[in-house]
Amino acid sequence: MSIDRQTRRAARLARLKVRRRLWLDLHLWLGLVLGLFLAVIGLTGSILVFWQELDEWLNPALRVVEARPDGQAAFRPMDEITAAAEAALPSGAAFTFAYYPRNDRAAFQLFYAVPAGTSGPDQYQAFVNPYTAQVTGIRLVQRADDTWPRAFMPFVFQLHYSLLLGENGGVAVGIIAAISLISVLTGLVVWWPLGGHWRQALTIKRRASPERFTFDLHKTSGVYSALVLFAVLFSGIFMTLPQHVVPLVELFSPATYRYWFRSTPQADRAPIGVARALAIANARYPEGRPDWLYGAVETADTYTVCLNGVHAPGSLLHRRCVVMDRYTGEILDVDDPAVGTAGEVFTQWQWPLHSGQALGLPGRILVFLSGLACPVLYVTGVIRWLQKRRAARHKNLLANRIHSKNGGLENAD
Repeated sequence: MSIDRQTRRAARLARLKVRRRLWLDLHLWLGLVLGLFLAVIGLTGSILVFWQELDEWLNPALRVVEARPDGQAAFRPMDEITAAAEAALPSGAAFTFAYYPRNDRAAFQLFYAVPAGTSGPDQYQAFVNPYTAQVTGIRLVQRADDTWPRAFMPFVFQLHYSLLLGENGGVAVGIIAAISLISVLTGLVVWWPLGGHWRQALTIKRRASPERFTFDLHKTSGVYSALVLFAVLFSGIFMTLPQHVVPLVELFSPATYRYWFRSTPQADRAPIGVARALAIANARYPEGRPDWLYGAVETADTYTVCLNGVHAPGSLLHRRCVVMDRYTGEILDVDDPAVGTAGEVFTQWQWPLHSGQALGLPGRILVFLSGLACPVLYVTGVIRWLQKRRAARHKNLLANRIHSKNGGLENAD
């Protein structure tokens, strides 16, 4: 290699190092300011990846039922399920949401809002055996004047989606996720090995000093979780700030968002009810297994039924959601990649990516690990920052001592 070429390469490397120092400063302060919040969001997100299994383990009497032998496994009609739940709840309970049994040993989970005065409704959960329509238990999730939920899993949900900050908490979480995306990108810029030492950049050095181990753990946790974290953070922004994300998607392709559809009020017509809504969705996708059932509480609300296990040629997305008018049952919208635009398919992928369900159990494990990476990144980042501050103070102290000693010698001369 010629001397000129070596000189140019050295100058270019020096410029890149100066720029990386600026990126490092940005990465550092983003992490110090928002890292604790991201650590909480990531840790709670890891719990929520397997929240059904954990809640069943914590509350087997409520959540787990005896599976029926073959030939006796038919669920009772949805009308019987909701009637049993409402009979066990305080009067005036309004159905808001339900989780359909995820397997043959799970109970129905139905959520209700119960009027409780001017402060708003109390939130209850009813658990119903799908084979017998017998209520296995009632859980008071949150009173209207409670600061946060009383049950563990609802508490984790609120902490994850709103940091217990109420109605504005979702906006705060969306903003934190957006800024954290920048932190992930700056981390990759800082990590990129300018000298080409890829093995060193991708591994933890054996028998390293505590300082080097902390540094290696921070960088490897970041680089190996970056891709999944990017997808999870972006999908989190979409779910908390859809009113801002969907218009951006529409710049590239038309898109609809199922939560924005409204029923046409009809004073002389009663709502069709959740059982009829479920039947309409099952007729549209008979091979699908119901998963989420959204109630229609307010006058203009819609019923929405989401089903899993709908397989279509050329589609990797097996989840479908059907939105319908609460009075007529007319289908207003469907989340279906077979009929949706590119923008709609993009939005339909966000929940499966966020939860990891897009890739089944391996995907859930990846999301689980990426959530755990958040507190690891925060703790190792803070430790490394403190180590560097301590080293800088020690260096300055040593330099001052040398300067003082030299000054004393000069005075002696």
